[in-house]
Formats: sequence, structure tokens, C-alpha cells
Amino acid sequence: MSNTSASIRRGIPCYPVIAASLTLCYNAGVLGNSLTVGQRTLNIAPKLELLSEFLKSRRQGLSPNTLQFYEGYLKHSGRVIGPFIAGQDITSFLNSLRRSNGGKHAYFRALRAFYSWSYSRKSGYNLNPQDNPTLMGDPSKLEKRILPSLTEEQVETLIDYVESVRDKCIISLPADSSMRLSEIASIKQSDIDWNSKTISIIGKGNKERRAPFTDRTAKLLRKLPDQTENLWGINKYGIQQMLERLEKETGIKCNPHAFRRGFACNLHRKGLSTLTIVHLGGREDLSMVQRYIKSITFDDCLAHYREVESG
Repeated sequence: MSNTSASIRRGIPCYPVIAASLTLCYNAGVLGNSLTVGQRTLNIAPKLELLSEFLKSRRQGLSPNTLQFYEGYLKHSGRVIGPFIAGQDITSFLNSLRRSNGGKHAYFRALRAFYSWSYSRKSGYNLNPQDNPTLMGDPSKLEKRILPSLTEEQVETLIDYVESVRDKCIISLPADSSMRLSEIASIKQSDIDWNSKTISIIGKGNKERRAPFTDRTAKLLRKLPDQTENLWGINKYGIQQMLERLEKETGIKCNPHAFRRGFACNLHRKGLSTLTIVHLGGREDLSMVQRYIKSITFDDCLAHYREVESG
């Protein structure tokens, strides 16, 4: 079969390559290879290699769960990973997904992290950051719903409902500390500082922090039997199943996120500043806590409204 010449795109020189018995030319673009033969354009994007480089760059600064999040979502976003992707392409991709707004936003967050790295100096690709397609994409806006949070009364109800000391402690600890599920599951006896009533944990972003707990939790922790791997004798999936079962039996929304929201809301009611809540809860910014406490503002205003209405 005769040689066929390929047009050069983006001003990058052509290099010979053997593909399907044809000697062709392709542009070795940093986010993929674009090949034009006659009227037909082929995109040969080394997407797996790109994703591998991105994950490798993140490996030292992120937890395994976060890396798994990026890998899972990006592998399902192949059609918008590669050369010549525009903001509109990402918007169309998100709109095509049969997902909730929250699910679509998760895809966008993964793509934003990937392209922010690709167009940064850290990647070594020397791309113009202003060409980052996620800067021009229109991420699906999350519905501004009032998210469920656990009140102190509900936490006490859940503690009284369960029988084992272990389950009581699993309920009390995240209400006190705003710990994530993976953080709770990894606690060992040696992580507990009884003098300061704090627990040393490796949190999100692979960062070490100390989480506080109250006297109530301290009494429960001291009653736990010694375990070889963690405090509970079960992993995070066992903890999650226990909470799911408890939610079905009591009707109280008690997933790990409800505990974290409750932690923020209950401390805000007691007068702690948003910045203090951020630090105690192991968060990095104010935005999510501010979103949580909006529901408190409404509840307080509604209570005042009822008082005025009845008076």
C-alpha cells in the first residue's frame, strides 16, 4: 500500500509512524496525537498514559480514596480527555450523563483537577493556562437543598437505641469530632491522647490532624475491649452497614455526612465562629461550613416567626 501524507495541525512537526500498514505522519501533541489522512481525522490520544501521569503527580499529596475518586471518574470521561477539547465539549458531556446534579458535579470536579494540572507548570507540558477548557465549561449547578444534619437530641436518641458499647461509641465520636468514615475506621488505641481528649488521625489529603472528643465519648472509649487492628474490630464497611441499619430502624438520617453537618451546626448554635468550626472539623475552607449553617439561620428565623405569629 502506498504512503499517505498527513496534514500537520497546531504547527507541530510530523514524525513517521506505522499504523495499519500505512506510513503516516502525526502531530505528537501533549494531550494526544491528531492524525489527518485525506478527508478523515483520527485522534490517537494516549489517555491512559495521561491519566497515569496525573495520578502519579497526585500520589504523594492525596489519600487513597481521593486517588480512587479521580481514577474512577476520569476513566469514564474519555470522550473529553485529549487534544482540542473545548469548554462546550465538557458542558455537553455533563449534560449527556444520566446522573443527578451532584453526580455530574463530581465528574466536573475530577475533570477540573485533571485539566488544572495539565495546564499548569507542574505537568511540564508548557500549555497556556488560559486555554484550560474547564475554565470555560458550565458545570452543573448543585441544587441548593437543605441537607440533613443530626441535632444533639437525635444523637442522644441513637446512642440510647443501640445496645453495644462499640456502636454507642461509633455514634458519639463523629458527633463530637466531625471525623470521616475512613478516619473513624482507622483509629487505634495508640492514637488517643487522654489528657487533651483528642485523637491523631490521617485525614483528607493525607494530612495529619487531631480530632477532639467529649467526656461522653471518653467514657465509652474506655469501655472498649482491646483490638489488634482498630478500635472496633470491624472495617469501614461494617461501620457503614451498622449506620444504614440504624437509619432504617429509627428513621433518623445518620450517615457520616449527617454527623459532619451536625457537628458544624451544633457548634454554630453554641456560638463558635465558622473559622473555629473549620479548624476543629479538619476542613480546608469555609464554603461548606457556611452552606451547612444556612439551614440553622432559617430554622432560627422560622422559630422567631412562629413566636411572633402566636403572640
